[in-house]
Amino acid sequence: MANWCVRAVRQSYSVVTSPLLMRSSPRLLCTATQQKNGPRSEEEAEKPDQNTAEKAALEEKSQLETQLKDMTEKYKRIHSFCKDLLEVADILEKATESVPKEEVTNQNPHLKNLYDGLVMTEVQIQKVFNKHGLVRLNPEGQKFDPYEHEALFHAPVEGKGSGTVAVVTKVGYKLHGRTLRPALVGVAK
Repeated sequence: MANWCVRAVRQSYSVVTSPLLMRSSPRLLCTATQQKNGPRSEEEAEKPDQNTAEKAALEEKSQLETQLKDMTEKYKRIHSFCKDLLEVADILEKATESVPKEEVTNQNPHLKNLYDGLVMTEVQIQKVFNKHGLVRLNPEGQKFDPYEHEALFHAPVEGKGSGTVAVVTKVGYKLHGRTLRPALVGVAK
């Protein structure tokens, strides 16, 4: 029995008051309802179901588009946050490199403690980066890759093959396999 007929039976239940009709088959009730409302084809009977399915699909599509928009926005914010943290990591690295190693002794305990603190902070920030999929790229001696490196200059360098990264002026980073910041490099001719 078609779905519309069952709905019609439910709707016409209040119209049908005869106990004899109440005990009769649903087919008779459907026939009575068809006579009352006019005949309907099978295609017309299936249209409400199709419309319901279409509405559900459109609603699901709308929800998925909203989720995609939200995830894209979150990714952009995370991406921006990571780039900002990279600057902090660069400053820590420059700070530790600027301290003369011969000055870091027990005879100069304040400088030694400061230096040790900077090194521990730098190590910890790199651990946190790795934990969250942010990987450091130091390509010195590797083949130049335009997807991971940005060439600042080309120069002849003894002992290095052509197209090899000779100097790294700023390390690069990848976030979950995608280049977040290319390494700034000098390439051997």
